[in-house]
Amino acid sequence: MSSIKVPPLGESIVEATVSRWLKKEGDVVAVGDSLVELETDKIIVEVPALEAGTLTSRAKGEGDVVAVGDALGEIAAGAAGASPAAANSGTPDAPKADAPVAASGAAETKVSPAAARAAAESGLNPADVPGTGRGGVVSKADVMAAASAPAATPKASTPQAFAAPLPAPADASSRETREKMSTRRKRIAENLLHSQQATAHLTTFNEIDMTAISALRERLKDRVEKEQGVKLSFMPFFAKAASLALKAYPMVNAQIDGDTIVYKHYVNMGIAVASDAGLVVPNVKDCDQKSVVQIGKDISAVAKRARDGKLSMDDLTGGTFTITNGGVFGSLISTPIINYPQVGILGLHKTQDRPVAIDGAVEIRPMMYVALSYDHRIIDGQQAVLFLVRIKELMEDPAAMLVY
Repeated sequence: MSSIKVPPLGESIVEATVSRWLKKEGDVVAVGDSLVELETDKIIVEVPALEAGTLTSRAKGEGDVVAVGDALGEIAAGAAGASPAAANSGTPDAPKADAPVAASGAAETKVSPAAARAAAESGLNPADVPGTGRGGVVSKADVMAAASAPAATPKASTPQAFAAPLPAPADASSRETREKMSTRRKRIAENLLHSQQATAHLTTFNEIDMTAISALRERLKDRVEKEQGVKLSFMPFFAKAASLALKAYPMVNAQIDGDTIVYKHYVNMGIAVASDAGLVVPNVKDCDQKSVVQIGKDISAVAKRARDGKLSMDDLTGGTFTITNGGVFGSLISTPIINYPQVGILGLHKTQDRPVAIDGAVEIRPMMYVALSYDHRIIDGQQAVLFLVRIKELMEDPAAMLVY
């Protein structure tokens, strides 16, 4: 009998929430099978089986908070787990109990035998079930989740939300629903509150005429997507402009350590990404050393990992400055909260046609409000304003980015 323990979770992380059990008591498991998912404030951690056998108990339930080293359950080693083929003696051609097999009609879909049986009992085609196991294997838990999910109904396209929808009421007469905060949501709340309390928080605003950058993006986006395989959005242009502005005003890229100011001679650009589990801020390493296209590739990669719950600790640590884009959800103006211990965050917003004065005449231009929230303890108002002005200059004359 061996104990399943909460593994080390990463830098400064001491607890997690049991997010989802992938195996049930009595299930036969092989070495390396994912048993349970743990959600920290930063990433989802899969706990694998360290030996083959049968899962005999689950000591913690979904939603329980656990600490590093806590016992999650127990595995009983045995012939069934160590040698699944033995369980199928007399049927030498049968698949091993834990080896994934191809689903009928979809040779590329890997399905565990338990999942195949559950799919047959539920009347589901396993090829239609998204696999969450290692390598995309469809597990029994995936099939059971698909079987219990309500039938999909057509609905209007809506922007991605910052958090998962509220749970449905327990019954029709219920007027309130209570749900325990996940570890990630609690930590997000703590960090935001700490940022407000630990910094001299101030925000300054400017607006950017997006005419030139929109024309450049429109001219290049098809070619970049065809040659580089990346959809060219405005975000990598802003990341490049911000990197250059941080070089001009290094205090905005600094950090306070006690009574010392630590200047960062590199830019690890944090990009706020909305996911079902909440807002996360992975960062693009050495953003100041990269081209706009390479920044776009890196942003796409970390954003996908964030939405898929596959971020690593390296993705989430070491950031020096952050950009958040509420404009994709329709926000016209906001005051973003500093991603502590950083000292500055740039907020982007919706591009909207507005009348502006150009050389004494009124013209309709695509305009965007931008906001810089900063720690006034080390960043003076003049530096903050000039930093935003520099970003404005670069975005309104994007060719200037090429000479730096």
